[in-house]
Amino acid sequence: MKEISFKKIKRDEIDYAFLATFLMIIGCLIVLISKKRTNYVMYYLKHSLVIFMIGVIIGLSKDLINKIPLGNLINIILIIIFAFLWSLSWMYSLTGKKKNIPLITDLVFRIFN
Repeated sequence: MKEISFKKIKRDEIDYAFLATFLMIIGCLIVLISKKRTNYVMYYLKHSLVIFMIGVIIGLSKDLINKIPLGNLINIILIIIFAFLWSLSWMYSLTGKKKNIPLITDLVFRIFN
């Protein structure tokens, strides 16, 4: 896993990055309103938005997936993957380094760049 870090990250930047990842869309709004738009915070804010979108897609497709055989099992697996990626974003945001979250970082660069 490649780490990207060029300068020492301030504690308040780490706190805002964690807030954005932990509270997802509400945390992103808090960060944007507070004008804490540093490169580090925005990196994890974008990750949080992508994880939130994936959660919405999983939630909306739940009924459709339940109609197929083994649909409940598929939903459980998707929710576990979602929870794992979400919690991974919390841990990575607290490190003070820009770390790649599997699957999510690629989507972030495709969507936001």
